[in-house]
This record gives sequence, structure tokens and C-alpha cells, in this order.
Amino acid sequence: MFARVLAGAMALCLLGSPALAGAPQPTNKIDLTKMSGRWYEIARFDNHRQKNCFAAAVDWVRTGEGFSVTNICRQGAVSGPMKTVKAGAKVVDPDTNAKVKMTFMGLINQEYWILDRAPDQSWFILATPGGNYVWLFSRDENMPASARSAAISRIRQLGYDTGKLLFTPH
Repeated sequence: MFARVLAGAMALCLLGSPALAGAPQPTNKIDLTKMSGRWYEIARFDNHRQKNCFAAAVDWVRTGEGFSVTNICRQGAVSGPMKTVKAGAKVVDPDTNAKVKMTFMGLINQEYWILDRAPDQSWFILATPGGNYVWLFSRDENMPASARSAAISRIRQLGYDTGKLLFTPH
């Protein structure tokens, strides 16, 4: 659950009309021990906080009651200057661990849902509860084609227009 979602103050990117009436409920329990580490953004819906964002990734570090999250974005090009945004993340649904509230700059709160994940938790689909935005994250910046295809198919099954996905260059 997690990146600018997590790469560049995604909490502020909630303007615009919803893509769906609301995001579908998460379907799988998330193993929090597998969330730590780096996640690479593979695709996202366009949002104003990630304009000209390349090589987006997010680092999750387990803290006492949640996670410290660092969103990373290269500005203008894959080799462009790095911009980071930090957030704290806390699980708000302990039954599934799939709903997380992030706090940016100590002031801005936004909930994100992990709608689905790979069985081995090597990728996950993140969305805002209102259905406005969706992201695909992977452990591998060069996500295997079969896994990428399965994840995109799942995004479509969840009701999102996959034609709106922007694929993140790394």
C-alpha cells in the first residue's frame, strides 16, 4: 500500500473526477513483513503531483507502529535530479492490513488501499478509496512480462480503464 504512493506527495493528488464510484475492497491479506524494502512504480494514473516523474520508487521501512515511507522520483528524465517525499504509514484495517493511512509533512493524511497482490507479494495494486487513482508496484523495476500482464489484467477486472495507465520509465 504504498508510493509518490507514494512518489511525490500523492496525498495531494486527489483532485479531479473519480474514475470509479469508489475503489473495490481489497481482496487479499497483506503480510506486513514483506512490505519493507524498495518497490518500483510500474504504472499509474496521471496525477498532478507526479508530472514529469520518471524512475519512481518507494522505500518502506518498518517502524514500531507502522512504516516510514520515502517516495522517490527523478524529475524530467530517468537520469534527472532526484526528488523525495517522506511519509508515515499506519495500517487502519488490521484484519487485512490492506488499508493504510499515510501522513505527509505531518499535516496531510490520505488513505490508500492495496486492492490486490501477487500470491508471492512481488507486486501490488494500490488505489485511493474514491477510485480516482491507481498504481502498480513491483519488487523488480523490470517487472517480468507475464507478471505485468497478469497485474494489468487484474487492474482491468477491478473496474479501472487500463488505457489510462502511464507506464513509468526506469
